Order: sequence, then C-alpha cells, then structure tokens
Amino acid sequence: MSKLSEAEIQTELGGVPEWSEVGETLQRTVQFPDFAAAMRFVNQVAEAAEADQHHPDLLVRYNKVTLTLSTHDAGGITAKDFSLAKKIDGMIAGMPHIPSTKGKGKKKG
Repeated sequence: MSKLSEAEIQTELGGVPEWSEVGETLQRTVQFPDFAAAMRFVNQVAEAAEADQHHPDLLVRYNKVTLTLSTHDAGGITAKDFSLAKKIDGMIAGMPHIPSTKGKGKKKG
C-alpha cells in the first residue's frame, strides 16, 4: 500500500472530520463519561485492528483516548488508515461520548 499525497490526505480528511493530520499520522482524541467506557471502546478498537491487521497507537488518560494511525510499512498515511478511522468513527457514534470541538480535519505539526 502506498503513502498518500498531501492533496489525497486533505481530500480524505473531509470524510473523517474529527481526525487531524499530525505529521505523518492521523490523530483523534475522544472523551468518554468515565474510565470504564473508555476501556470498552479501546477493546472494540483492538478487535477491529486485529481483524484488519492494522494497529493504531492508543494513549489512554482516564476517560480520554487518543488514537494515532499510520502505515509504518509505507512511511506515512495510506488508504488503510482512513479505512480504520472510518470504522473507529462508527464505533464512537454508537457509544456515549463527549463531543470534541477542537482540531477537526486540520493539519497539525
């Protein structure tokens, strides 16, 4: 799978507006009502990641989970990252969470 161009990344970000480009990665932070809800979400992500053989970096801070996606073999962001981002967005939509108001679809770093 080949790395996407900057123009392709910007186009794809339109389909995942809660995600941001951070360097050579896609990133999103989600806040849940409590730690237990955050961990249920992490377990759902783990199952999807295993099924796809595409594993995000996960950072858990009590009720906040930051997900970072990158295709290491390609050295950056690929279509595989956007595919997993969309699956993760679907999981989030089905769970109680606190909506974010920052960083949507923007390039950072």
